[in-house]
Amino acid sequence: MAGEPQSDCLFCKIVAGEVPATIVRETETTVAFRDINPQAPTHVLVIPRLHYPDAASLAAAVPTVAADILREAGEVAAQEKVDGHGFRIVFNTGAGAGQTVFHAHAHVLGGRGLNWPPG
Repeated sequence: MAGEPQSDCLFCKIVAGEVPATIVRETETTVAFRDINPQAPTHVLVIPRLHYPDAASLAAAVPTVAADILREAGEVAAQEKVDGHGFRIVFNTGAGAGQTVFHAHAHVLGGRGLNWPPG
């Protein structure tokens, strides 16, 4: 059920402390941790503690938590000292867009040039 922890979800297991992660920030509604396959010198994932399969479904169901993710992404960028040089926040939604873990999450990328278009 949406919003409830899923036993087969890697990110739900990180939230529960069942799978280790390098956590850089935590709030009542979010957890931020380093990506295990970084695509930039700073690559941190910000996830909701609630399980929703993607950012669109999270925003439709609990817009305040979606806003928390964006706020925390900015806080991560400041903490990582990439906010002054530019950083990117990415939400991949669906397998065709590169989403591989179906638990809503934002990628915070920085510390190198980020060309446009991506990919």
